[in-house]
Amino acid sequence: MSETFRLTLAQLNPTLGDIAGNAARARTAWQEARAAGADFVAFPEAFLIGYQPQDMVMRPAFWREAMDAAEALARATADGPPIGIGAPFHDGTALYNAYYILEGGKVRLRVFKQVLPNIEVFDEKRLYARGPDQGPFRIGPLLIGTPICEDAWWENRVCAAMAGAGAEILLVPNGSPYHRGKVAQRQRHMGARVDETGLPLLYLNMTGAQDDQVFDGASFGINPGGALAFQMPQFEAGIRHVDLEKNAAGWRIVPGDIVPECDEWEADYRTMVTALADYMGKTGFRKALLGLSGGIDSALVATIAVDALGPENVRCVMLPSEYTSQASLEDAKAVAEALGVRYDFLPISGPRAAVSQALAPLFEGTEPDVTEENVQSRLRGLLLMALSNKFGEMLLTTGNKSEVAVGYATIYGDMAGGYNPIKDLYKTRVFETCRWRNANHRPWMKGPTGEVIAPRVIDKPPSAELREDQKDEDSLPPYEVLDAILDGLIDREASVAELVEEGFDRETVKRVEHLIFISEYKRFQSAPGARLTKRAFWLDRRYPIVNRWRDKS
Repeated sequence: MSETFRLTLAQLNPTLGDIAGNAARARTAWQEARAAGADFVAFPEAFLIGYQPQDMVMRPAFWREAMDAAEALARATADGPPIGIGAPFHDGTALYNAYYILEGGKVRLRVFKQVLPNIEVFDEKRLYARGPDQGPFRIGPLLIGTPICEDAWWENRVCAAMAGAGAEILLVPNGSPYHRGKVAQRQRHMGARVDETGLPLLYLNMTGAQDDQVFDGASFGINPGGALAFQMPQFEAGIRHVDLEKNAAGWRIVPGDIVPECDEWEADYRTMVTALADYMGKTGFRKALLGLSGGIDSALVATIAVDALGPENVRCVMLPSEYTSQASLEDAKAVAEALGVRYDFLPISGPRAAVSQALAPLFEGTEPDVTEENVQSRLRGLLLMALSNKFGEMLLTTGNKSEVAVGYATIYGDMAGGYNPIKDLYKTRVFETCRWRNANHRPWMKGPTGEVIAPRVIDKPPSAELREDQKDEDSLPPYEVLDAILDGLIDREASVAELVEEGFDRETVKRVEHLIFISEYKRFQSAPGARLTKRAFWLDRRYPIVNRWRDKS
């Protein structure tokens, strides 16, 4: 008769810094696992504190509380299956990213992360010491190796060492944030570790959002030979009881349900919705507001907000000037009505006249220019922030990645706000995302079904409407061209010469490069937003503000 082992995977959503709350979530999941006859319960990397803690984890009061919480959780779960859970550990000399094994009322041992990532959004070499080489640990009949996240991404490193030391399976706890194509990337790397070691591998990821990052779950298992044994839902918190059986060839994962990952349009959209919902919920905000201009960007942000928070928790405000077209007035109202949100009408003509009168003596003898245009934008920001302060509603900003990249936004104006759901979404993808949302509805969306963004909003030429007959293309290349150049300069770090070789006009590329560099100061003061790519503005791309270098190729 073959041996069996039940491993419970807790793909859950911690809140960073809520150590007591995360411990309570862990205990609830452990109780469910105990009732299901689990032999071991696994939680993701750093689950007890939330991820990523950044420099906060270096505070002695913080890691001491986390270590005490791990000890208390061990005592509270003494009468059931052992637990594996991520938390920091300080040995009196150095701080480690650790995975605690709790058994019999005590912390039985800790496994330390060895490969500390220092790329993209990760900066763990700043925070933690490298852990020593460690072998597997035994739970009942099974020797478990636990390479922590990055430990499992490199060949002939931690996984190979744990297999060489006798591990019979690999359990990989992770805090792995979403970017496009991430599920397939994880499975390629983990499949390579299975090929390398000949061992079954279980990859456990967390869910939920922290600041700009969304942890998208999609935990999975791979058996030797490369077959996917199971996959949990993407983006959804849940618990999975995974059975393993030992036969003549060794331990194998008993196959279970494989829930396919989302396509990239749905995944991006759900990332933006999840990011906003958790940012609001974890900071204590219940309601949001935004300026609804009649344009496509604010329409998409309004839709994301409704899907994240519900229409009853979203306020849209139209702040027209004399340059606001009748079509924009009609389109903004139509979007608000389709979404079922509160819609307020607040013209800026009076405040603008007062500002113009106040500035007139100092502006005498000058011609109107972008200064007067920016006054309009800043008045809108002022009025929206006043509503935010008065009613406790978080102001959402609505600049897409194309605008954020080249500074086509007014600092202290339309950049005012606490969060930007579309910050990492290029303008051309904004168009397609609106079309996708009109054609698709999912149970997790709190907004209405059907067409919520009228085709006219999607199809009309984009305009800031800060002067007569203004179009975005008066100031920028067509978005199809601009976004392709931005993808090269930002996402691919291509040189000017390489882009010219690809067929782009050199003068246009140099102009876009210049706009990117001179707009860095704006991005340093911009609201955070959902990360969708590996080159999102903030932790993925850290550039100086003062910079005279330009590509001379």
